[in-house]
Amino acid sequence: MSQTATLLQGDEETFDLRAKLRKSQRAYKLKSLALIAPLFLFVLVCFAFPIGTMLSRSVDNPEVNTAMPATTAALSTWQGNALPDERTYVALIKDLADAKENGQILALSKRLSYEIPDYRTVITKTLRKLPDDSAASKRDALIEVDKAWGDVTYWKALKQASSKLTPYYLLASLDHRFDSVTGSIVKAEPNQSIYVDIFARTFYIGAIVTVLCLLLGFPVAYWLAILPEGKSNLLMICVLLPFWTSLIVRTAAWIVLLQSDGLINRTLMFLGIVDAPIQLVFNRTGVIIAMTHVLLPFMILPLYSVMKSIPSNYVRAAISLGAHPFVAFWRVYVPQTFAGLAAGGLLTFILAIGYYVTPALVGGAADQMVSYFVAFYTNKTVNWGMASALGSLLLIATLLLYVVYGKLTNPTQAR
Repeated sequence: MSQTATLLQGDEETFDLRAKLRKSQRAYKLKSLALIAPLFLFVLVCFAFPIGTMLSRSVDNPEVNTAMPATTAALSTWQGNALPDERTYVALIKDLADAKENGQILALSKRLSYEIPDYRTVITKTLRKLPDDSAASKRDALIEVDKAWGDVTYWKALKQASSKLTPYYLLASLDHRFDSVTGSIVKAEPNQSIYVDIFARTFYIGAIVTVLCLLLGFPVAYWLAILPEGKSNLLMICVLLPFWTSLIVRTAAWIVLLQSDGLINRTLMFLGIVDAPIQLVFNRTGVIIAMTHVLLPFMILPLYSVMKSIPSNYVRAAISLGAHPFVAFWRVYVPQTFAGLAAGGLLTFILAIGYYVTPALVGGAADQMVSYFVAFYTNKTVNWGMASALGSLLLIATLLLYVVYGKLTNPTQAR
């Protein structure tokens, strides 16, 4: 009997111990969640929410649907083979009158002009002579005001623009559009096909700047890695010094240095290298020079962090076994820096393709990158759809670069 009581008491103690352990683990998890909750909220509010809003704005299409609800509902069952029925024309007149009263005409005509450039004029002309209730046939009255209301193409464009979601902005960012007549995706007009060239220019400038930063940053990072710690720390301050200076100040300094009467041109003419000043500013040359200077620390720092951890005796061992110093450096040392090369190259390229201030101040009209047009559509024309679409494509390109980086740094995972 006593043995049974002892066993039961032991089981109760074990159960109590397990309960206390579970309670302790639960308290630990709650403390951990409490510690990371502020960081999670910061990332959610300042990173995830703005990106999600941008992605949704690139396909959001509220203008026509909000301003013309009755017409949108009437066109939902329209097949597009012939002109809409009388009910749709009545709804159109009512919606136009309500939109004018509610101050929605500007946004409505602006959105419809994306589909057909003449649509803004049609809306304005119709509002001036909007048929009243005395008209027997609203269809005939509207067609008499403007013949566009008797053209099926305009009604197809109106129905296409009335959907709550639209691929218009994303297609326009790729120099394509949706043809409301044929119902297929076609190339945009030559005078509107500019964005593919802008993206190509952006990636080209980003690639050039990345390569120049690599060529200049690799020897600097190697020098910093092999120097004694005291001298290395002193030179590292020089590398970090640009971070303590305003970006606009650095860009303005390059404008002063690169201008026709600047220090660089004066030095070149003093040395007899050139006879006349070279155009180094407000063109692509100035953009590349200024951006290389601004982004160079982002290449040096990842390389330095990797090179500092590479033992120097590997190269010495290769030389002692008969390898030429350059061959030993190229085949033994350089492969160990690939992680730093990939990280520095990726970071520099991503920052380069998203740069705005330096190309806007130092470059000319033919040297502006995607970020300039995002700012243009955001601040000047207030076209949130195009700004979000361009930003979304730039984000997609960045994510693809991260995927490539992940495969390069994890070759076993790629296989």
